[in-house]
Amino acid sequence: MPFITARDGAKIFYKDWGRGQPVLFSHGWPLSSDAWDGQMTFLGQQGYRVIAHDRRSHGRSDQTWDGNEMDTYADDLGALIETLDLKDVVLVGHSTGGGEITHYVGRHGTKRVAKVVLIGAVPPLMVKTAANPGGLPLAVFDGIRKGTFDNRSQFYKDLAIPFYGYNRDGAALSEGVRDSFWLQGMAGGLKGQLDCIHEFSEVDYTDDLRKIDRPTLILHGDDDQIVPIGASAMMSSRIVKGATLKIYKGAPHGFPTTHQDEVNADLLAFIRG
Repeated sequence: MPFITARDGAKIFYKDWGRGQPVLFSHGWPLSSDAWDGQMTFLGQQGYRVIAHDRRSHGRSDQTWDGNEMDTYADDLGALIETLDLKDVVLVGHSTGGGEITHYVGRHGTKRVAKVVLIGAVPPLMVKTAANPGGLPLAVFDGIRKGTFDNRSQFYKDLAIPFYGYNRDGAALSEGVRDSFWLQGMAGGLKGQLDCIHEFSEVDYTDDLRKIDRPTLILHGDDDQIVPIGASAMMSSRIVKGATLKIYKGAPHGFPTTHQDEVNADLLAFIRG
C-alpha cells in the first residue's frame, strides 16, 4: 500500500488512481479515504487523476499520539501534494475534510490549487460562541467525546443514522452503508479520533476562508443534522469571494453517499467549467 512520510515520521496512507488533472479528496470524521470511492471511481473514469488519503489516526495511516490537530493535518496534506508534485489540483473536502483543505490554503496558499469544493463542510466555525450564535453548544461536542470514549463501536453505529438521514420519515436504511461507516470509524485510533473532535468543532476557519482565491463550489444539505447549514455553508459562501453555493434540498450530512450520482455530476460540471 502507498504511504508518504510526514514531517514527524508518521506514515500517511493514500490512494492514487487514474491519469489527468489531479482531484484530491479529504474525508470527514471518523471515516477514511474509502468514503470517497464513489466519487473517485466516477471521476477517474472521466479522465481525472484522483487521490485521497487517510488522515493520521484514521483508516490505514499511523495512529499517532501527537499531531492530531489541524495545523498538522494541513501540513500532512501539503506533504502529500508536494511528494506527488501535484499541480493545478482540485481540492475536495467533506465535513472535517472541508476544514482541512481550507486550512491547507490558509497555511500553504493556492499556488498548486486550481479549484476548491466544500461539501457539508465545517467552516467557518461549528461551536456556538458570542460571535457565532448560530453554532452548536459545546455540550453537543462534549457528548460526542463521551460517546466516542465510552463505547465508540456502538456510538458509531448510532451516529450513522442521523449522519445519513436514516431517522427521517420515508428514509430507506442501508445496513451496508451503516456497516461501512462503522468499519471505517473502527479502523482508526481512539486517541486521534478524540483529539479530532476539537478540530472540527472549535477551530475557527474564517481567516483561512478569506485566503481562498480560486473558484469555489459549496455543496450542503439543508437537512444536515451533523453540520447545520446555517452556521456553515451559508456563512462560508459569503466569506469566500465569488463562491457558488448549491443547496441539496432534504439532504443529510452524508449526501456524497446518499446522493452520489448528483454529487458526482456537480463535481464533474464544476471541474470542467
